[in-house]
Amino acid sequence: MTEGIEVYRRHTVCTDPGRMTGWAGSSPEDLASARRLATRLVFHFWAAGDPLGLGFTPDRLPEVDLRYAEEQFARLADLTPGLPLEAERGATQRILGCCRDFTLLLVSMLRSHGVAARSRVGHAGYFEKGWWVDHVVAEVYDEREGDWRLVEAQIPDDFPGVGGPLDPLDVPRDRFLTGDAAWIAAREGRLAPQSVVVSPALEIPETRGWPQLAHNLVLDLASLTGWEPLQWDEWGALTADDADLDRQPALRSALDAVADAIAGGADAADLRRLAQEHGFSVPATIRSRSPYDGTSRTVVLRAT
Repeated sequence: MTEGIEVYRRHTVCTDPGRMTGWAGSSPEDLASARRLATRLVFHFWAAGDPLGLGFTPDRLPEVDLRYAEEQFARLADLTPGLPLEAERGATQRILGCCRDFTLLLVSMLRSHGVAARSRVGHAGYFEKGWWVDHVVAEVYDEREGDWRLVEAQIPDDFPGVGGPLDPLDVPRDRFLTGDAAWIAAREGRLAPQSVVVSPALEIPETRGWPQLAHNLVLDLASLTGWEPLQWDEWGALTADDADLDRQPALRSALDAVADAIAGGADAADLRRLAQEHGFSVPATIRSRSPYDGTSRTVVLRAT
């Protein structure tokens, strides 16, 4: 059990602050303060309003594709030259990103202080009534309790939330479903697949229902095995649509096995073996689909 936790104290290629290590290490050591800082480092590229109407210039839009914490911290430093990481920031002094980026920066800061932390990809039930919305939160190991708890890196302390307020330092697991929990609940008939979406307003079929459940399960697996993907990254089975899943019982069985292993507490090494066995391992080259216009591009990843 201890070895399983220790791996999450170490940086991955995505959370490693690299040349910005000193800056990341200057972050607060206590969880509550680090979480509040993370909420002030990113401007959500669509949930917070149209960036182009709020002072961002078109050349800033590609910031949503910054995938490494080193790049993100460096960009933040460029936006506030001479100021410390904890400086107060206006909207345009934050990087453009999404839930994944709030979480990645929090996990990077926590790991820089030796805290066991990881990203979890799944669906939140506290943004839109009746919907489970694509989302990423942190999972931090509580040394006193001897267990993991979900921590929100994006929402402010006073976030009202659908269904009532929630503690961002201990998000209930019936209000955020990790990739494995959502998949298992849907397979067992406890969760309506049609309620799972990237956004209720987005009608693209692969961003809803079973394709979205499969997508986030594999992204959750990647996050647990050493690679924190962008939400619009694709590889292998991540492009499957409803018809593909219906016609491929072997794929459904593989996803079942992954979900069961994660839910059962399998360690990172076992999950990596399972990912490789079923073809879910993150390859050296992936596809990444623009969240702005849906165009797909090939991305060569940094070596781990």
